[in-house]
Amino acid sequence: MFCVLTMIGWGSWANTQKLAGRERWPFELFYWDYSLGVAVTGLLFFITLGMFGSAGMPSFANLSSASVRAVLEAIFAGALFNLANILLVAAIDAAGLAVAFPVGIGLALVVGTAANYIETPKGNVVYLASGVCMILIAMIVSAAAHRRLPHTTAGARRAGLAFAIVAGLLMGFFYPQLMRSISPQFNSEPIRPGLLTPYTALLFFGLGVLLSSIPFNGWFMRSRHSRFQDFLRVRPGLHIPGILGGIIWMIALGLNVIASGVAGPAISYALGQGATLIAALWGVFVWHEFRDAPSGTNRLVALMFAAYTVGIMLIGRATL
Repeated sequence: MFCVLTMIGWGSWANTQKLAGRERWPFELFYWDYSLGVAVTGLLFFITLGMFGSAGMPSFANLSSASVRAVLEAIFAGALFNLANILLVAAIDAAGLAVAFPVGIGLALVVGTAANYIETPKGNVVYLASGVCMILIAMIVSAAAHRRLPHTTAGARRAGLAFAIVAGLLMGFFYPQLMRSISPQFNSEPIRPGLLTPYTALLFFGLGVLLSSIPFNGWFMRSRHSRFQDFLRVRPGLHIPGILGGIIWMIALGLNVIASGVAGPAISYALGQGATLIAALWGVFVWHEFRDAPSGTNRLVALMFAAYTVGIMLIGRATL
């Protein structure tokens, strides 16, 4: 259930960017709000769920016993994700949700699942590999559908596709990096000395996202000639979509990390990245991103959905 909720959250948060974009809110300014939403949600996890309950170690007790290495690993995981996600947001801005998400997150699913399984080999490898292959097929079909879109903005769409590919390669490694900082949760094992509980790790992950936005998003602002004064002077209501997007994404990550204690990191991450299917549904049926595509494109889009669905079912079967 947590993996399914992760899938929905990770596949839906980018709608907040689309909503902000309707009011000509540049993605690099939107991203400051998004980073703030991620960091604040990590803090809320730490001081609420991390403090209560009969199992595990309370947040502040865990923080006092945490090693510097574990803290830095969680922060680096946030920075690594942030660089990949900024590139993904740029890809959505250029190529659209229905293209950027299937390509970027589909590639991240393949890379991340393999990396997680190598580190923690839990689950049926045949079903898991078969599911990942189906996701890869869906990603290729998505790229083929993308090529059929009108060429009036071909340059921007090619740039968006390139951003999505690089984002996917980087994003595949953030999750195993985060899991290295967390004490194993299998069978209610005691917290290993120096390692973090999921809630402490999420605190530092969010901090890594927020701090790394200064150089990463700052570079995008300079390249697009945006000014931070514009971010500060805009009406307060325009900040809501970005903050909400960060909250949705971070809640989904929290659920996924908790689920990994049962399903294993590889399966938990792979199921969560079924978000590609959710995002494609939003892009096709709500934002109508393929409405100007030539005849025959609908068959490719249907094949993409079918491949994603079968892939997710196979990955889910790997847990049994």
